[in-house]
Amino acid sequence: MYDDEPQRPEHGPLAGFTVGVTAARRADELGALLQRRGAAVLHAPALRIVPLADDSELLAATKEIIRQVPDIAVATTAIGFRGWVEAADGWGLGEDLLARLRGVRILARGPKVKGAIRAAGLTEEWSPSSESMAEVLDRLLEEGVDGLRIAIQLHGEPLPGFVEALRAGGAEVLGVPVYRWLPPEDVGPVDRLLDATVARTLDAVTFTSAPAAASLLSRAEERGVLDEVLAALGHDVLPACVGPVTALPLQARGLDTVQPERFRLGPLVQLLCQELPARARALPVAGHRLEIRGHAVLVDDDLRPVPPAGMSLLRALARRPGWVVSRADLLRTLPGAGRDEHAVETAMARLRNALGAPKLIQTVVKRGYRLALDPHAEAKYADA
Repeated sequence: MYDDEPQRPEHGPLAGFTVGVTAARRADELGALLQRRGAAVLHAPALRIVPLADDSELLAATKEIIRQVPDIAVATTAIGFRGWVEAADGWGLGEDLLARLRGVRILARGPKVKGAIRAAGLTEEWSPSSESMAEVLDRLLEEGVDGLRIAIQLHGEPLPGFVEALRAGGAEVLGVPVYRWLPPEDVGPVDRLLDATVARTLDAVTFTSAPAAASLLSRAEERGVLDEVLAALGHDVLPACVGPVTALPLQARGLDTVQPERFRLGPLVQLLCQELPARARALPVAGHRLEIRGHAVLVDDDLRPVPPAGMSLLRALARRPGWVVSRADLLRTLPGAGRDEHAVETAMARLRNALGAPKLIQTVVKRGYRLALDPHAEAKYADA
């Protein structure tokens, strides 16, 4: 597991960027994929999973299915289906459950779930190529569900609209809560991730489940920072979701998200490798190519880590490249700097040292500082 402080990356497509990871499950795998590509990782599990064998609701649903066999069973996640069978074994109900399910029409959401079903000695009737629960719902409604008893393996929270649509179609629906999400016992890492989001020291936040997204927003609301978090995620911090179901709680708050075409961790990381560098500001300055990333700068192809105060100054200068920015305006970008403009001079000296090329930033006597934008670029940025 990762510390809740960002880890220093190696050079790679995500070098210089900091990515928040909200996952409780497979967080190590996601974090390793991000770090391998150079990102700094801030891990804050936004939820925890109730152990299956301790879940009385799952036990009750399992007994109900054994008592009264459903016509159709819908399996949504491989880990959930495997866990259900393992929990039933632990309660001494495993053989009875599998015996009942052998006579049931089983629909599987995707290939991983199909593998779990077959590993249990069962066979699925159908699975959508899209891995979409919407397609599963469409098929059921087209075939007609009136009078049918349908068991649905839930994946952490009720599926929005899915159960309601089936009931409206005349089905009796039994939810099987294979594992439940609860808020984390230690909210400290989540609070630090929220603070980093508001401060824009994160470049992206990844979500691999809808409950994690909902839990993070719920904690922001509890702390009274929801509006600030939504503003950050709406403009400066990229919310990246593994798939459309995961994105629903964010979209319900009016946020746009990015999602890979294939709903997997690898494609999610590859998407960030494309999106974050594309969002970085690149400028021709003093004969160099300056690309401003989250906590570092690429000077030509040389990655230069920059302290937070220096990044604040650099972003202020980059907003109007080639134009003079006064010390007073720069001072306002430094958190906790007070009224002493000497703080700007100190931070500027450290920034120049970090960049390794002092001529990138020019001092304009009695006026302030400017990025030494190359002459051929002056016209392009004159109205910036």
